[in-house]
Amino acid sequence: MSDNLMLIPMVLIGLLLGAFFFGGLWWTVQKGVSSKYAALWFLGSLVLRVGLVSAGFYWASGQRWERLLACLLGFVFARLIALRLTRLSGNNLAYPKREATHASKPR
Repeated sequence: MSDNLMLIPMVLIGLLLGAFFFGGLWWTVQKGVSSKYAALWFLGSLVLRVGLVSAGFYWASGQRWERLLACLLGFVFARLIALRLTRLSGNNLAYPKREATHASKPR
């Protein structure tokens, strides 16, 4: 397989690594916020996700910067997809709706 054609599977591997990373992050947040040991959930998940993704990048790249860049591109695409899937429909928590203040104004 030529070098340029080998970059396509590297992008797909990056997408899979990104899906694992961001899917694991989403799962950790769902479990961690209601857990008694939230810090352990988040720390353990971070170590596991970063370790496996780093090992995956190292294995897939084969010490070639072009392949590593293609994997990283797939990882970034996975991030964009995760952002799109997890975006709230019309309700952004960063900007909560303003409530009417007419009842609390002094006369």
